[in-house]
Amino acid sequence: MTMAFLAVMVAGVLPLICAGIAKAGWKSYDNRDPRAWLAKQTGFRARANAAQANCFEAFPFFAVGVVLAVMTKADASLIETLSLVFVAARVAYIACYLADKASARSLFWAVGYGAVIWLYVLAL
Repeated sequence: MTMAFLAVMVAGVLPLICAGIAKAGWKSYDNRDPRAWLAKQTGFRARANAAQANCFEAFPFFAVGVVLAVMTKADASLIETLSLVFVAARVAYIACYLADKASARSLFWAVGYGAVIWLYVLAL
C-alpha cells in the first residue's frame, strides 16, 4: 500500500509544481497579489495556472478513492496500479496542458478519472 499512499502525496504536490511553473522566472510577478497577477497571464503561464486549479479539483476525489479502496480491503496491487496510473495520467495531463495539446490533455484527464472511478468500484 506504500505506493498508493506515495501516489496520494505526489498528487497533492502536483498543484504546487504547476504554480511554480506559472510564476517562476517572471520579473513582474507580484507576490503581494498573486491571484490578480495570474489572472492577467497568457500562454503557458495561464495554462499552468489552469492545470494547478484542475489538480486541486481532482485531488480530493482521488485521495478519497484510495482511502475507501484501502478501507474496504480491496486488492492492494490493483489499488497501487490504479494510483500510479492516476499520477502518470496527471503528469501527462499537465505536460499536455503546458504544451497546448488540448485533445491529448482530455485523453489523459479521462484516463486519470477512469482510474479513480475504478478505485471507487473496488470499494463497493
